[in-house]
Amino acid sequence: MRVTLTIALSGLLATSPAYAATLDINVEVPKLNVAEYHRPYVAVWLEGADQKVAANLSVWYQQTGNSEGHGTKWLPDLRQWWRKSGRTLDVPVDGVTGPTRPVGKHALSFDDRQPALKQLAPGSYTLVVEAVREVGGRELLKIPFTWPAKAAQNGSAQGSTELGQVTLAVKP
Repeated sequence: MRVTLTIALSGLLATSPAYAATLDINVEVPKLNVAEYHRPYVAVWLEGADQKVAANLSVWYQQTGNSEGHGTKWLPDLRQWWRKSGRTLDVPVDGVTGPTRPVGKHALSFDDRQPALKQLAPGSYTLVVEAVREVGGRELLKIPFTWPAKAAQNGSAQGSTELGQVTLAVKP
């Protein structure tokens, strides 16, 4: 004799979480035709409407020492970032700091489950990207957006020397 047992699980199915809201950022480091080329130091952060740092997203710098000293010695050259946030950080910061990047386009992606965005209050923000290069110049680009996004938002800014195109896509 064979018995079949059927168990109903109605009401026990968990609802799946909604997709996370994301910030997708692309930062282009342009190829420069100069005699002495050094990779740029770059800081990427979010500022609130009050122009104070709301979140540090990424900082690229020389992570090893050389005859000129350790790379952290030159972080103050990222002037805006340093004045607003950098001098209060104890670098390296896990998930934020990393090595300088070569020429090319570099993608960064953050979602609202990560610490940088998890505690971001609703409101108007600005993505800020600052670059500085030894024996070079400095450049600062800004792209405004609203968080959390009710609809997809896209923005871009074009650098002229130390940065190429910087794009931002905010997805709800």
